[in-house]
Amino acid sequence: MVLVIGLAGCSRDPNVRKRAYFESGTRHFQSERYREAAIQYMNAIQVDQRFAEAHYQLAQCYKKLEIWSGAFAELSRTVELQPNNYKAHIELGDMLIAGREFKQAQEHAELVLKAEPGNIEARILLANALASQKKEEESLQEMQKAVQADPNRAKTYLSLARIQSVGNKPKPAEESLKKALALDPQSVDNALEAGEFYTSQKKWGEAEQQFRRAVELRPSDPRARRALASLYLAQGKPKDAEQSLADAKQALKDNPEGYRLLGDLYVNMGDMGRALPEFESLYRAHPQDLRLKKNYIQLLIFAQRLDEATKLNEEILRNNPKDVDALIHKGQILIRQNRPNDATPVLESALKTEPDNAQAHYWMGWALAQLGNTERGEGEWSQALRLRPTMAEAQQALAEAAMRKGDYERLGALSDQLISAYPGFPQAYILRAMARMARKDEAGAEADLQKAIEIAPQDPEGYTRLANLRIRQKKEAEAEKLYDQALDHDPRYRDALQGIVALYMQRGQAAKAVSRMNAFVAKDPNYSVYYFCLGQALVAAKDNARAEEALAKAVSLDRANVGAQVLLGQVQAARGAVDKATATFEQAIHDNPLDVRPFLVYGSLEEGRGNWQKALELYQRGLRVQPDHPMLANNVAYMMLEHGGNKDVALSLAQVARRGLPESPLTADTLAWAYYQKGTYGLAADLLAEALKRDPQNPNYHFHLGLTYLKMNNRAGAKEHLERVLKVNPKFPQADEVRKALSELSQG
Repeated sequence: MVLVIGLAGCSRDPNVRKRAYFESGTRHFQSERYREAAIQYMNAIQVDQRFAEAHYQLAQCYKKLEIWSGAFAELSRTVELQPNNYKAHIELGDMLIAGREFKQAQEHAELVLKAEPGNIEARILLANALASQKKEEESLQEMQKAVQADPNRAKTYLSLARIQSVGNKPKPAEESLKKALALDPQSVDNALEAGEFYTSQKKWGEAEQQFRRAVELRPSDPRARRALASLYLAQGKPKDAEQSLADAKQALKDNPEGYRLLGDLYVNMGDMGRALPEFESLYRAHPQDLRLKKNYIQLLIFAQRLDEATKLNEEILRNNPKDVDALIHKGQILIRQNRPNDATPVLESALKTEPDNAQAHYWMGWALAQLGNTERGEGEWSQALRLRPTMAEAQQALAEAAMRKGDYERLGALSDQLISAYPGFPQAYILRAMARMARKDEAGAEADLQKAIEIAPQDPEGYTRLANLRIRQKKEAEAEKLYDQALDHDPRYRDALQGIVALYMQRGQAAKAVSRMNAFVAKDPNYSVYYFCLGQALVAAKDNARAEEALAKAVSLDRANVGAQVLLGQVQAARGAVDKATATFEQAIHDNPLDVRPFLVYGSLEEGRGNWQKALELYQRGLRVQPDHPMLANNVAYMMLEHGGNKDVALSLAQVARRGLPESPLTADTLAWAYYQKGTYGLAADLLAEALKRDPQNPNYHFHLGLTYLKMNNRAGAKEHLERVLKVNPKFPQADEVRKALSELSQG
């Protein structure tokens, strides 16, 4: 009884409670259960808000979980509570450099050095902060001091080599690396660093030697094997990369970081056809690996196998209803099922637990966009990008939203903000180049693309975007070289593959395009995009039978390849197999319900067949997915105007279409027709005159302008344009109406 009272008394002691939580968190941390550890450290902080050790350890959890804003906040709180925690100052300084707050990082380094002049890590932090501010000589002086403080410390030479390499001093950098390797020849980190350096210099043999050395030094370290595979990919040797990681999977069959390397390679290569079965096999072999299970669920979602994904995801949520990854997966599934009303509370729950989770904000953006609240949706995508500036999905969503609206000023402002905050971020320059091209500022766009290439010379996107600009400038030879450069860096880069095929087709060289794609297929026969591009080339070569075969192969390898599915349906329709085409489009919609392309093309097919009710239904379903899509809005508006729909709704949609495609004669005609039916003839006439400037032989535009002039009592103008209708197309569908109007004009 006394013992029980004693224990109860201890449990009420806040110092005992906070220490118990802290020790529990440490046990979880040591077992790599970082989320569980974070919860326990937070419990300790709830007991004592000034518990500096817990704040510091919580920062370590956030770093492991890549919740950078949380890590930054906790390190800041640590140094506030415990100013002499110099390790925290240095870690905070490293994060400040990553956030491009170089001067603040320098201040933390100088604070530590004032207290501990011999602190080498602080000296290195200072050198890195100075180098980031382009103070190369001062930076090198600080690094030399670090070397002098301990000339036998290999890590210092590694840091010196990095600074020399960034400063474009490859020979001194190599000498520093060699010194590090000589001082600690058994260090895996040294070998990996040397391999990365040689890779950047395209010294493939030396790089491979270092990576293989790292594998020999520590066969159980997955980093070395991953680096070796990346080297093969950089050389355009995907089969060698695959074989090296297949060997790694066998050698590291009990190491989660090792046995998943091959599957991760397939994901990074965009090869969903092999990634999904690989992860399925891994999950069956390791059902207790929660991270693996979550990755498998994500792949099932991408593959539109939503029932299977839901079943596995619900297992996770039953064990932990607040698991953030599982909540985000559930939100994704509901969005893909077109159930945004159900998705939003699920994602709100995820954000309540982790307010700084970029993925949760990204998918919340999609849920809101599906509900028609595009402004709030874009706000969520912007928040995701602030939290993770390299999040390509958020960049693309925002860029597409701005471009759909024709809001290139906003796109330019977004990219300017990114460049200001992250001047070393290549995607920001690419976004600004897109905005500048839309505003016909080709010189500015070229400068931005050159900058993106300079920052990331291994990234194929910069070369591809510059090639697209060269096409606009009619510099086809330069464009071809740039596409080739992009494919040298990444033979699987979709945009470059499609760009070079389009270039060959533009030149009337379909046979060359077919030959080029066949060569890619021969080297790497399991990549869906190669077959898609081959199908495009075969369509241009008027070989629809072989095109259908290639496109069917592309779809079988990757059901998320929407472009291949849509083109396959178009080819089938062109060959007269309309039932097969409709089945292909239905499957494309089922597999990729967030992509509007199948709705648009399938709707056009049905419209061409005279089935306007089905076409309207498809266009409207597409608009529910993407309410501001200009062409879908245009088509729905026009069909409503033609078939007795609500004229006010049609006018609103026509305005959405016009904002998204302000230079299209099609959207000008639709908006004009809406104004005509609302009795606003002056605005209608102006828009139709603009449409005819861009497409002077279009009989529909002449017909609409003739009727508009008739309403405005401009008899001469009406007669001119109505006569033009029959001259351009004597079999015009409304020819009888045109003749009747002309007869009335001649009698008047």
